[in-house]
Amino acid sequence: MDLIILGAPGSGKGTQGALLSTRLGIPKISTGDLLRAAARDGTPLGVKAKQFMDKGLLVPDEIILGLIGEVLNSPEAAQGVIMDGFPRTLPQAAAVDELLTPLERRVDRVLLIDVAEEALIDRMVKRAEIEGRADDTPATIRRRQEVYREQTAPLIAFYEGRGIVTRVDGLGTIEEIAKRMQAAAAP
Repeated sequence: MDLIILGAPGSGKGTQGALLSTRLGIPKISTGDLLRAAARDGTPLGVKAKQFMDKGLLVPDEIILGLIGEVLNSPEAAQGVIMDGFPRTLPQAAAVDELLTPLERRVDRVLLIDVAEEALIDRMVKRAEIEGRADDTPATIRRRQEVYREQTAPLIAFYEGRGIVTRVDGLGTIEEIAKRMQAAAAP
């Protein structure tokens, strides 16, 4: 089963993706984790990615998609993957489809973690205080929410058109949300 987890910054994608990965026994793909690991390991794509990362630039889609393609073609991913917050744009969604087609697979389900914006802002401000993130102010958090809505709204509509989006209430304890995520991921 190939899943995508979408949700605004602070919605819990990373936490829930890791829990779901363990429960389903399939790997979770986080582009940030992939990029850092490839750069650390000095893989050919990692070396290219590091050149952008060291300059503080966004890593081009072709490098990210190359890394995702490597994971999708690995034995560990033979039963599927969970994509954490990727794709983020329609062109990336089309590219994911292209990567899955030769494997005779498709995106089976998109789990959209729903959390009201004010609850997200409160959650992220608290996280910033705990983790000492001085740049996570309510204003910067709101801006990231706007960017998410601008980039991701078309993606949600794209997958809703396929009938594969399941909205999951993102409020409650981590375990309560995890149970809802697992139920939503069930075939």
